[in-house]
Amino acid sequence: MDLGLEGKTALITASTKGLGRATAEYLADQGCNIAVSSSDPANVEKTAEEMRRKFGAVALVEKCDLDKPEEIERFYNAVVERFGGVDVLVNNCGGPPAGYFENFGEEEWRGAYEQVLMSAVRFTKLALPNMKAKRWGRIVTITSISVKQPVENLILSTTFRAGIIGMQKTLASELAPYGITINSVAPGYILTDRLRNLAAKKSEQTGASIEVTLKAMGETAPAGTLGEPLDIAAAVAFLASERARYLTGNTIHVDGGLVKALL
Repeated sequence: MDLGLEGKTALITASTKGLGRATAEYLADQGCNIAVSSSDPANVEKTAEEMRRKFGAVALVEKCDLDKPEEIERFYNAVVERFGGVDVLVNNCGGPPAGYFENFGEEEWRGAYEQVLMSAVRFTKLALPNMKAKRWGRIVTITSISVKQPVENLILSTTFRAGIIGMQKTLASELAPYGITINSVAPGYILTDRLRNLAAKKSEQTGASIEVTLKAMGETAPAGTLGEPLDIAAAVAFLASERARYLTGNTIHVDGGLVKALL
């Protein structure tokens, strides 16, 4: 199916590995110019070389710390200078630290607020003028199934990703007259470094191996297995496409049937 993305420019945050990287490469394969970022200079350098080799001039890789407004603005401006504007914005970030409520002080709460919620707010604010001028745009945020049912030990992530859904639902009505859609993809248990780290912490508590813990996580979903980053990338690409023009304000769970809620 032609998704109608040829020649569009997609900015994907936190995208040198994991779900962001899979999404960037999927969109590049669909004909998008892609702008990729990481807060780690080593990841930026390594990814830039790989992306140049694989995708040539359609790929831009920049350093961007999502906690820092000035770096967000610098990254966005670099994309505009290179490609002329942003048609597709994919808000993605690594998860804040795992832990329970009493584990965290105000510093951790502020950090998660900046990383998860405010990074999405800032990039969305930057992208909207160009999208409104073109009367076309796609904003997709990669969240988590925790926006529908909380995940144990992930209170920081759950709190601020739920805030994104509130923003998304509100903006959907404001942006629809301009041909701009805003949606999110909520991953379940997807095999990434983040999930391996969470499995490692759980293994310390239970004594089970990381491999056994990961297998058990996958088996909690009716599909009986963990998802792959490509599963998320495909869902994001569809929501970013011309074909998804009548979908806005929605959260799509990519979770192997794990979420049981009706609404």
